[in-house]
Amino acid sequence: MKAEEMWKVSTGKGVKVAVVDTGVNPETTALKGQVLVGEVSKAVGYKATNDSSGHGTSMAELIAGTGAGGGLKGLAPGAKIVPYRVAIRGLDSATETRKAPALADVIRSIADSDIKIISMSITSDIDDPEDLEAIKYAQSKGKLMIAGTGNDAQKKNFIGYPAAYPYVVGVAASDESGKVGKFSEHGNYVDLASPGLNVPTWCDNTFRSYCTGQGTSQATAIASASAALVWSAHPKWTANQVLASLIDTAGRDWAKNNPSTYLGYGLIRPRMVLENSAFNPGPANTDPLARENATGVTDKTGTSPSASASTPSQPSKGTSDGQTSAAGSTSDTSDTSGNTTMWVALGAAAAVLVIGGGAFAVIRSRRGA
Repeated sequence: MKAEEMWKVSTGKGVKVAVVDTGVNPETTALKGQVLVGEVSKAVGYKATNDSSGHGTSMAELIAGTGAGGGLKGLAPGAKIVPYRVAIRGLDSATETRKAPALADVIRSIADSDIKIISMSITSDIDDPEDLEAIKYAQSKGKLMIAGTGNDAQKKNFIGYPAAYPYVVGVAASDESGKVGKFSEHGNYVDLASPGLNVPTWCDNTFRSYCTGQGTSQATAIASASAALVWSAHPKWTANQVLASLIDTAGRDWAKNNPSTYLGYGLIRPRMVLENSAFNPGPANTDPLARENATGVTDKTGTSPSASASTPSQPSKGTSDGQTSAAGSTSDTSDTSGNTTMWVALGAAAAVLVIGGGAFAVIRSRRGA
């Protein structure tokens, strides 16, 4: 991505990114001074700085880590992080799960703040009406929402929420050449692809060492950082314009009006925006995902799936070794393969938070009608 070149133009300064995850530890060497703990609303700030697995901290560092003390240097080291934690089954007790805020409440709180970007490296197979309404509210407040599509394509390829909701940018994981990870969920809700293979993350919540991880979580964080770079360079742009610029400059070898089921509009290339100070992002009020948002999620036949938040389906158990089971047994997060799966409780429904992955393959299928 030639980050050193991009940093000559923008580091993400002036942009706040909400990391909705397992919490963020503000005391790692890479995040000292980068986490705006005081800006988290008390109503939804339950243990926001007590990372239950190391995952949320890793995402925050990939976005805005400074690289100090041998830590990660994120793609947008000038940006600031505002942390939020949602409950994780298998890591959080029943009491903590009840105390943790619902995703919908977190999103609404962020919508009422001056945070520009909401980064959600979480994936559920449950369509929750309350989450959807919260997302619509955040969109009306001008927020750019980015989420991972999920990591279970080799087993079930469930529809991943919140990525599949309207106005949320669904991010797939690929390598630097545009090869999509076999684990990366696919469907008509994939909007962009971002680097998500062989990415360094904290091994666990002891924060003693880094491991190599891969998944749409990492891809989401890097996509969020890319948006922060662009928005910092063009502070008067709207969320629509920031996203439009990333879509227009995405790397692809197919027509823009025929996005891929696996890679969406292509691999993000923020440098292509930053190197052109006169870049035209289009109208401020035009939704670049209007077609997808109007159509909604569909299967291969073009049929919209039915879903119910009150009767959640059984989530799949992950792609390989190092996973959390339905019984709540924890994984060995020191496994350098980075293949892990966790359960997250969103409101009253059980869902899946996927934070791992596998190998990759060249797949660029078109969406068709």
